[in-house]
Amino acid sequence: MAQETKYTEDNIRSLDWKEHIRMRPGMYIGKLGDGSSPDDGIYILVKEVLDNSIDEFVMGTGKTIEVSIQGNKVIVRDYGRGIPLGKVVDVVSKMNTGGKYDSRAFKKSVGLNGVGTKAVNALSTYFRVESTRDGKSASAEFEKGNLTNQDLLEETSRRRGTKVTFIADDTIFKNYKYRPEYIIRLLKNYVYLNPGLTIVFNGEKYYSENGLKDLLEDNNNQEDMLYPIIHLRGDDIEIAITHSKTQYSEEYHSFVNGQNTTQGGTHQAAFREAVVKTIREFYGKNFDASDVRKSIIAAISIKVMEPVFESQTKTKLGSTEMGGDLPTVRTYINDFVKTRLDNFLHKNTETADKLQKKILQAEKERKELSGIRKIARERAKKASLHNKKLRDCRIHFGDTKKDGYLDTTLFITEGDSASGSITKSRNVNTQAVFSLKGKPLNSYGLTKKIVYENEEFNLLQAALNIEDGLEDLRYNNIVIATDADVDGMHIRLLLITFFLQFFPEVIKEGHLYILETPLFRVRNKKETIYCYSEEEKQAAIGKLRGKPEITRFKGLGEISPNEFVHFIGDDIRLDPVMLDKEMSIEQMLQFYMGKNTPDRQKFIIENLKVEQDLVEEN
Repeated sequence: MAQETKYTEDNIRSLDWKEHIRMRPGMYIGKLGDGSSPDDGIYILVKEVLDNSIDEFVMGTGKTIEVSIQGNKVIVRDYGRGIPLGKVVDVVSKMNTGGKYDSRAFKKSVGLNGVGTKAVNALSTYFRVESTRDGKSASAEFEKGNLTNQDLLEETSRRRGTKVTFIADDTIFKNYKYRPEYIIRLLKNYVYLNPGLTIVFNGEKYYSENGLKDLLEDNNNQEDMLYPIIHLRGDDIEIAITHSKTQYSEEYHSFVNGQNTTQGGTHQAAFREAVVKTIREFYGKNFDASDVRKSIIAAISIKVMEPVFESQTKTKLGSTEMGGDLPTVRTYINDFVKTRLDNFLHKNTETADKLQKKILQAEKERKELSGIRKIARERAKKASLHNKKLRDCRIHFGDTKKDGYLDTTLFITEGDSASGSITKSRNVNTQAVFSLKGKPLNSYGLTKKIVYENEEFNLLQAALNIEDGLEDLRYNNIVIATDADVDGMHIRLLLITFFLQFFPEVIKEGHLYILETPLFRVRNKKETIYCYSEEEKQAAIGKLRGKPEITRFKGLGEISPNEFVHFIGDDIRLDPVMLDKEMSIEQMLQFYMGKNTPDRQKFIIENLKVEQDLVEEN
């Protein structure tokens, strides 16, 4: 019989605010990460500080926000009202303290519970806040949430506003670095949603004249749009809609009070429903909802009083009410779309004709594929997906978790040895492995039919659960894990082609990555250093001195499971696959998988670390 564990008064602890945040950061900022993913914690820290500056703009003060990121130091300066000088320390270090509790001072704000800057403070090795108003300033400095210095009141000629400086704690956010692309995307979303706002990032200005219309134009190539963007604005609501010529699935950008709700919520669900209902009534036909929404690219922004989100990171709206005397979120959005979209289609017959043809084409393709889809689903079940191709994890993206963010990963590997190493090293709770049989088919120029007819693609689609879009995606991170040689690079390109051709939203939404694994191991009797480049190898040799043992890893299968656990654990290095906004998806596919063989060969060689090293050595 197992020995009973003692449970006494000594087991009961009370944590102060900063201890609790540092012990359970996931409850406050979601996942941690190293900056390779747009929803990693370091970007949430930036966002939490920015949200306060945005709220100042929304309340009518501070038309410019300045953001600087040099190395790991972040500075955010606004020209709003400034924090009341006697409360500068309290608002960044005392829970249940802040102006957001007073609806007279903040209406329809982004942050409501005043936790954000406290979390940034607690999770930073250096945090400084300075407020200026009425010709005076006050400032305070902290280390991991502990007050280290305070200047109460000083006379100043500086403009009013608030300036926050912080350096995220690298013992919590390991090996982190800020990627400018993700910061710029965050800042652009703010200016799309706030006409008249200018954000200056490292000297570069960002602003938007056309709101969500600019968002869709910046995120999509003009040539891929079926018709000009439908852009409609009303009180507390704005929408933008178009359809893609080539994309198969639905794509949505949704916002509440300026917050990007990446996981949707009641407003996005209402919007999808309203678009289908309005289009059915306009054409007088009971179209299938999937045919209406196939290839749609849309954005919606609403403002509500005291929104309720499903987590501190505010990625999904739970509210059903708009607030005040307004109807429910569902009714409000439905009434707006029904009136304004219907009017637009009546006035713009060319767009209406193109949209109808698109829906009818989607209907035809759906019926042609219906039999194949049914057979493919049965085939996936019979293939014992979870036992053969897929070594699944226990938890999946979208599962609920009380104490923070859930991050799950699917590694796509080639060959028994590589998949075996990862399978033995992985975290069985959150990491899954999908094994390829050799090189996948080149899907460039093929139709969606091939996804169901090709066993590998059919099983991969089923494993990810993305047949009808990303709403039920099972893994937040889809990681291509191949050898760093010519064959490995080719497999990467074939897989990227598959996603670009049939599921580009996987890449657009930041879910696809390349796994970086060490090329060399340099070690002596006392220390082992893993190196990801020739430069790192030379630095390691210099550090260890003498004649250390040097091992070149030619394939993933050569790395033992005991070693591999480091490379897919806390120290994992992921390189995100990103779309080039200057090229359409069709142009990218043509470059990577078209007939321009010399260009592709040059690209492969130039992007292969191992090949470069071999050339240098020879």
